[in-house]
Amino acid sequence: MKYYVDVKAERDGDGSYERPFKRISDAAKIALPGDEVLVAPGIYREYVDPVHSGTEEARITYVSTSPLGAVITGAEQVKTWKHYKDNVWICRIPNSVFGDYNPYTTIVYGDWYFSTPNKHTGCVFLNDRAMYEATTLDECLKGEVYPYSWVPEESIYKWYTEQDPEKDETVIYANFQGLDPNKENVEITVRRRCFMPSKTGVSYITVRGFKIDKAATTWAPPAAFQDGMIGPHWSKGWIIEDCEISNSKCAGISLGKYFDPDNEHYFTYKQVKSPTQMERDAVCRGQYHGWLKEKVGSHIIRRCNIHHCEQGGIIGRMGGVFSIIEDNHIHHINNMMELGGAEISGIKLHAAIDVIIRRNHIHHCTMGIWCDWEAQGTRITQNLLHDNQRPPYAKHLPGGMMSQDIFVEVSHGPTLIDNNILLSDVSLRCATQGVAMVHNLICGAFTSVGEGTTWRYTPYHIPHRTEVMGFMTILHGDNRFYNNIFVQKWPSEDYVVYNDQDPEKAMRENRAVGTHVFDEYPTYEEWIAQFDFTQWPNMMALEPVHFGHLPVWSEGNVYLNGARPWKKEKNNLIIDAKDREIKVELVEKDGHYFLDTNIFDYIKDFGARMIHTEILGKAFEPEQYFENPDGTPIRFDSDYFGDHRGVHVIPGPFASPSDHIKLY
Repeated sequence: MKYYVDVKAERDGDGSYERPFKRISDAAKIALPGDEVLVAPGIYREYVDPVHSGTEEARITYVSTSPLGAVITGAEQVKTWKHYKDNVWICRIPNSVFGDYNPYTTIVYGDWYFSTPNKHTGCVFLNDRAMYEATTLDECLKGEVYPYSWVPEESIYKWYTEQDPEKDETVIYANFQGLDPNKENVEITVRRRCFMPSKTGVSYITVRGFKIDKAATTWAPPAAFQDGMIGPHWSKGWIIEDCEISNSKCAGISLGKYFDPDNEHYFTYKQVKSPTQMERDAVCRGQYHGWLKEKVGSHIIRRCNIHHCEQGGIIGRMGGVFSIIEDNHIHHINNMMELGGAEISGIKLHAAIDVIIRRNHIHHCTMGIWCDWEAQGTRITQNLLHDNQRPPYAKHLPGGMMSQDIFVEVSHGPTLIDNNILLSDVSLRCATQGVAMVHNLICGAFTSVGEGTTWRYTPYHIPHRTEVMGFMTILHGDNRFYNNIFVQKWPSEDYVVYNDQDPEKAMRENRAVGTHVFDEYPTYEEWIAQFDFTQWPNMMALEPVHFGHLPVWSEGNVYLNGARPWKKEKNNLIIDAKDREIKVELVEKDGHYFLDTNIFDYIKDFGARMIHTEILGKAFEPEQYFENPDGTPIRFDSDYFGDHRGVHVIPGPFASPSDHIKLY
């Protein structure tokens, strides 16, 4: 059955071609397995709440008949502005417009949220650009640059809100810097979501070709309901493809957690248990709530343009397992710097079990990819990441996060990072273990090695399943580095962020590129020699060994321009070419990205061996191989483009050397 929707139809109809619905929601109430909802171009100011599941054999499909022509938005246009003073105008919105959720009385807050002052979930948009919320009317009137913003020239456009209880109205003041808001496109967000089932278990839905724009989403930490402008809400088998997703207050796409009233921002409201403990609870409670491979996950997010969201482009705890995230353009996430906390990234997933993240272009995000807890079977491959670093003119937001291309945190692996191009000043924040990096171009440092985990016992799982096998703290190590190219592209001095309130609490981070940060970690031979099998095992004597660092393997890597190797590494090439110019430059031209480099002039005939699953072995705690989600082995004979690596294997993400490479 096909249902037709056209917001520009003369009058509402029955969903037929001759008499289309005017609202997508009408079709979403009745669409059944195998049905297709065809949506004509136009702006659909509504919340779409799909009621019925499709099946694996007969999906329910929603299609914008013109690519990006159908816009689903959580915003309403306002043309009732009145001049207040100087550049500031005022409007009054009856609270009945918002129903039971008023974004201008709801603040962004919850577990793992660190920044102050808190901002509201609502927002004012001027010509599709989010304006900055002021905390006082005086601040709104002044319209000064916000010093933490990555786009300071936009931060002078301010808005401020207050309530008028006598008239039951939301009052909004806005500084339009001389523009007349009644002549411009000014919108305010009024709805919390755009396209997301209100109930769990609505599976096998395809959403194709829509523009999903502007919503007053809420903060989405791992032990709470995770909101997004669009998402499957704890179900299976969604496909979101060829969409543009932008301007969410918090998350763009949510692959995350259901609402659990017994563990909903538990730390924020009760404080008696640590937020880390409540994350452990969430994992175990999730199994009670159907967290199984047969019921949850296996989604596909592909070819989407995801941008200008202030918490994350794609977020999710547990609900994204066994998914594929591919060929997306994710950029300009958290650039306003109005929000600060531990859940901010281009992609932020907890429990990315057997998730494949490939061929994405991720840039200008506070963090590029963050895999937190249970990155077991996760593969990050063939991605281009760059400019995921705070610009020098922007102050560090108190409560905000440090930046990097990839962050893997408190996981036991196996986490595979291969054939990527990492060009930001930090390539990997490695507060974890069980990581293998193979055939990457790495121009940034490794940070947080051996740090940031304390007593955070985290789960590991039966291989390729969600069932928990055990819990263990992070020992660090158990990492592999094969056939990578390391370049000291950025200054090697430690990076220092000073605390304005307490100068003694400055944060320092390593910026010297290379595997040297593992110098004190053992080889496998050194590690295994600690276990004396010649006598009856002594449990007490072995306790320090059981809690010591795990071994590291490193081989076939190239170090250029001052990048430094692990002191125990085998078969490497080191060229400290300080008297020469090592060039690794990303060039944008006509919408395409090129890599201009001369690194192959220095690598020349240096070769390495072909790497495969047997060489990488098993991650220590789950005793799981670095392998495909179906359990088959991986042979790294394909490069960043998918081109074949032959007999002569060269380090880095390219099978063949070149000095001018088209990346996208």
